[in-house]
Parts: sequence; structure tokens; C-alpha cells
Amino acid sequence: MSAYGAITTPTNTIFLPSTTWHLKSKRPGAPSNLTIHHMTLATAEAFPGLVDYIHKTFADELERGQTYPQEILAGEEYTRASFDAYYFGKDVLVAVLGKEGDEPQQDGAAFLAGFAEAVDGRSWEESIAGCYYVKPNYPGRSSHICNAGFLVPPTQRGRGVGAVLARSFLHYGPRLGYEASVFNLVYVNNIASVKLWEALDFEKAGRIPRAGRLKKADGSGEEFVDAWVFYRRFDAPSPAE
Repeated sequence: MSAYGAITTPTNTIFLPSTTWHLKSKRPGAPSNLTIHHMTLATAEAFPGLVDYIHKTFADELERGQTYPQEILAGEEYTRASFDAYYFGKDVLVAVLGKEGDEPQQDGAAFLAGFAEAVDGRSWEESIAGCYYVKPNYPGRSSHICNAGFLVPPTQRGRGVGAVLARSFLHYGPRLGYEASVFNLVYVNNIASVKLWEALDFEKAGRIPRAGRLKKADGSGEEFVDAWVFYRRFDAPSPAE
């Protein structure tokens, strides 16, 4: 529930094509590409265990208490139902690691095989590089402005996956019908995220003092942290797309 009440959106019946993106990883032997696949809850549930894996990864990130505002209180459980409603409420883009030895591909190039072919029998832990949701940030007359929430499993961090997901968001956001994007809470101590959005020409629309009561990275307690509000208007897709 947002400050404006429930933001209802129609379920997608048209899915955007899967694409390939160049992954500039410094890890020896790392894949050169990711493929990104447009999903909803219904299509993701066709792959047993996929949504459960993303749910657990997201719940662990909430428990870490450093990037998202949601809080799991002692004795509480972040249920699948709560996760489904929040993360899979609209569109989700899921990134699959390519294979070692694949030739680097141009960003946004069409990936003609399907999600199952991209995974190719690997476990979710091995194959899922990350994901992000895209949904309206506001209802009704302002629903042309979207919000996105990014998630990279800890085992996939340090590969440059976050940068690829961010670049792909600039591709998929306008193709999902949005004119612009707002990130409401990018905590100022999340240096990697701040630098990433700055590099992609997002504007700092404002700074919210003491926006989050976050866990300290060293485990010594909690602290209040300011947050940036980032905004960017999307480039329009070419007429041929």
C-alpha cells in the first residue's frame, strides 16, 4: 500500500522480447553476457522453484537491512504472499548468466531462445544473475512515472551485474510504456548505487534527511542515513521497435 492507496495496474498480456547484454566482469573465466527475460508472476511460476529462490534472496536482503526500507521484525517471517504482492505485482525482468566462452554481444541484441534454454539445466543459484521489478511509482495521472527495485544475489556480486541491469532498465522502462523513472530512496551510503545512477544521467531531485534507520555494515547497531531521490526521463524507443 502506497501513500496514495493501492496502485492497481492491468496484467500484461504482451511480453517484451528477451535480450542479450555484455557483462564486463573482471573474474577469470566469467561469462561475457547476460540474457534478460520479461516475466510476470504467472510466467515465472511455470519454472519450479524460481520464485521461491528470488523470494528467499530478497528476504535475506531485507534482513541485511541496508538497502530497502522494509523491516522484518524479530519473530516475523517475510511470507511468499507478501513478496509476490510487492515484487511480482507488475513486471519483472530476470537476468540469466551466459556461458563461459560465449562471444560478447551488443547491448540489447535479440536473444531468440527462451528462458529455459538460457538456464540450460543449471540451478537457480548458478544461473540467475539478478532481477528487478518495474511498476508505477504513482497512481492514475502520474502512473507514467515508474519505479524499479533491483536485486543481485550475493554470489553474483562483483561481476558488474548491477551495472548491466541498470543499463537494461533504460531499455525496458520506456518499452513497458513509462515516460520516466523515480527512485524514492537511494541511501547515501550505498555508494555503488549512487555512482551508478549518476553515471546513467539520473538527476538528484532531492535529499531526504534521516530517511532510513539502517543496520551498520560492521554489525555494531543501527544508524539514521539520508537518501537521494533520483529522477530520469527515458529516451523514447525508436519507431522501428
